[in-house]
Amino acid sequence: MSRLRFGLIGAGDIARKRVAPALRDSALCEFVAVARADASRAAAFAAEFGAARSYADWHDLIADPDVQAVYVATPVHLHAEQTIAAAEAGKHVLCEKPMALDVDGCDRMIAACQANGVRLGVAYYRHFYPVVLRMKDLLAAGEIGDPVYAQINAFEWFDLPADHPRAWFLTRELSGGGPMFDFGCHRLEVLTHLFGSVRRVTGMLANVLFDRDVEDTAAALLQFERGVCASVTVTHAVVAACDTVDIYGSRGSPHIGNLNTGALTIRRGAAEGTELHAPAANIHQPLIDDFARAVVEGRDPGVTGAIGREVARLEAAIYATGAQQ
Repeated sequence: MSRLRFGLIGAGDIARKRVAPALRDSALCEFVAVARADASRAAAFAAEFGAARSYADWHDLIADPDVQAVYVATPVHLHAEQTIAAAEAGKHVLCEKPMALDVDGCDRMIAACQANGVRLGVAYYRHFYPVVLRMKDLLAAGEIGDPVYAQINAFEWFDLPADHPRAWFLTRELSGGGPMFDFGCHRLEVLTHLFGSVRRVTGMLANVLFDRDVEDTAAALLQFERGVCASVTVTHAVVAACDTVDIYGSRGSPHIGNLNTGALTIRRGAAEGTELHAPAANIHQPLIDDFARAVVEGRDPGVTGAIGREVARLEAAIYATGAQQ
């Protein structure tokens, strides 16, 4: 299998910790170029992770004839513009989540990629978590009977000074929203992966602790076409970290105590069993490898633009109804 030659737009926290190492280490990819606004830091980043070239202007990266695919790792408000430009330059695109600020942006990204015959993926890497796939298998096999209710809680403390490089997360026009938009989107993708299409959704947004441009706490209620009900609660305002997935069925219940570690408890009546389905050491690696295989094999990636758009649609409904409270 030939290696897919990748360029990376953006070199922030996630790019440094996960994306660049995954591109460097993948047997399916070749990391050839990086773009960031500071030319000297771009060059240093390229040298650190083995990319042959660096650019201060991302337009130059997508014009590079050696780049076949682009990973967009910039703030959310730039995703649509950069994805569309890359597609028009004939590059496949793997875009960070959330896919765009709104559904219209997602639609324009999808249309540009379709019009130019390139693949579009979105970085919902939890789609590939072994523990999520195990839970999906449990549901498909009927091992907990009929699923009735799912509950996801994701809590983390997030309070940054205005001059912090990641402070853009707290400006709505740049980030799209607070914790529901930032990491709640991951949990919405997990739920649609497990249960399919959503029939209805409503939200609640609040600033319980912080006076800021985006919510610090949010909740969503969903009902799926198959009847299952679910809730997602997220917050930036508590110090007790939480990252749980609980599903309750007519004959049993699987529980993930920490989504990022993969510990799974399965209860059926008085019986209880525990399993461990740990994610990859670099949690972006399966996502990137799947995308590279999809391009070479001429198929859709595991997480398509359509999936990213559906999450954006749910987010739009949550924020529209939450703002009415």
